[in-house]
Amino acid sequence: MPRFAANLSMLYPEHDFLDRFAAAAADGFQAVEYMFPYDYSAQQLKQRLDDNGLVQALFNAPPGNMAAGEKGTVSLPGREAEFRAGFDQALEYAAILGNDRIHVMAGLLTSEADRARHQETYLENLSHAATEAAKVGVTVLLEPINTRDIPGFFLNHQHQAQAICKAVGKDNLKVQFDIYHCQIVEGDVATNLRRDFAGIGHIQIAGVPDRHEPDLHNELNYPYLFNLIDELGYSGWVGCEYRPRGNTSEGLQWLRDWQAR
Repeated sequence: MPRFAANLSMLYPEHDFLDRFAAAAADGFQAVEYMFPYDYSAQQLKQRLDDNGLVQALFNAPPGNMAAGEKGTVSLPGREAEFRAGFDQALEYAAILGNDRIHVMAGLLTSEADRARHQETYLENLSHAATEAAKVGVTVLLEPINTRDIPGFFLNHQHQAQAICKAVGKDNLKVQFDIYHCQIVEGDVATNLRRDFAGIGHIQIAGVPDRHEPDLHNELNYPYLFNLIDELGYSGWVGCEYRPRGNTSEGLQWLRDWQAR
């Protein structure tokens, strides 16, 4: 059975963020992930993990100025020092929180004419991050994101992400395979999972098209995909990164049904 982690950036919006740890534990989750930890001290978050017997599975490196619409800085020429300082901060948090996965958001490409220059910056920054992360046993993750949710995002396709990992050539650089994004951009989720499994470092799920619960009220056959994930031998966490239709705990019937099989 896949091991599910609650994404606290999206689940339990009925609770203040720091109270979401206890809510996730009460629903039987053993691990959590979230987008950004930096509004809180690492010690505060570690205490919430320890108090509730939870494992930290994943978080993101600083994304730049999100209030100004930025979605990462890894591919942005001229922002190398900012990205690398932010990644150092992420490593400091990871050392305290105990997670060995950090996702780095690629950023926006404002013009296709600039892709080659952004690609060069992306490869250099990923190589630097993977080199630093390897020193402390951390895996760096890059994630293709659909252009409906984030128009202009630099990285959109699974094959594109896998090619970038191969070009960088670091064993601890992997793809964060978000089934929701993959289905929207290219479909053929099962084939992509099988083809790229060796290069996948984390999996996330959500219903399509509305990013709600991964239950029967969406276009994907998640029981089939959960079985496939098991058949492939995936041993990592599967992040539940979706927006609940209503109360989070009530909406977890899909998980209770799966666990009761």
